Amino acid sequence: MTIEAKIIADSISEERIRLTTLQLVYPRFIHAEFMTHRMFSRNASSSRAIPVKKMIEAVRTNPAVPIHWGENQPGMQARAELSEEGQVDSERLWCDAAAWAAHIAVRMDELGLHKQVVNRILEPFQHIHVVVTATEWQNFFDLRCHPDAQPEMQRLAHAVLLAMQKSYPTLAPVGDWHLPYVLEAERLNYTTATCIKMSAARCARVSYLTHEGKTPNVDEDITLYNRLVNANPPHMSPVEHQAVSLPSNKFFANFRGWKQHRWDLERRQ
Repeated sequence: MTIEAKIIADSISEERIRLTTLQLVYPRFIHAEFMTHRMFSRNASSSRAIPVKKMIEAVRTNPAVPIHWGENQPGMQARAELSEEGQVDSERLWCDAAAWAAHIAVRMDELGLHKQVVNRILEPFQHIHVVVTATEWQNFFDLRCHPDAQPEMQRLAHAVLLAMQKSYPTLAPVGDWHLPYVLEAERLNYTTATCIKMSAARCARVSYLTHEGKTPNVDEDITLYNRLVNANPPHMSPVEHQAVSLPSNKFFANFRGWKQHRWDLERRQ
């Protein structure tokens, strides 16, 4: 099982308000809990977008597996774990279920079912890739680093906390932009407006690279950006990660001291 947290962009305004973007990998079975944190802007890999064969291979080679095999008891927390034998048997059964789900997915794929159906069978054993941006992190750490949190969520929260503790945010003077997935060389070679579009497209893909693992083509990034914001209705979540530094600590949507690109787009319409 994989749980990772990697800093993608880390900025701090002149008002000393930190805006951080991370790319996360964690078991999909805790994603619903992560989604309850409403101060976060997020984009995530979708079961409807990933090819079936790629997802089957991931489940077969690296299934998402619990890290704590708690003994049944009343309440939401399982304090004590099963015996060593019980843990081994439980993990074997879980992996058997993952293998069987992969087998069923193969059969469904052979029938010609779309990936938006087939990949759902695999979701309990999938990892999900998420890009998240926020100024407000303390509530997440208070709740999810706590011993009452599910163990996999605790590990994710500690991974995020450690990544942020090790990172030194870049000072962003008033008017500077926080642009996840945009390289410094790209900032120098392209206008700010173009860099915003590049960043939004890459946040939508949850990667600097394209879905095919290739270095992005700027024209393709811009095309994707235009397709997202000009759709009816528009798909606006990828344009929440780009934000401009402000000379205040006022909230604009869920960011404090920073104004999202989405904020401006929605008010121009």
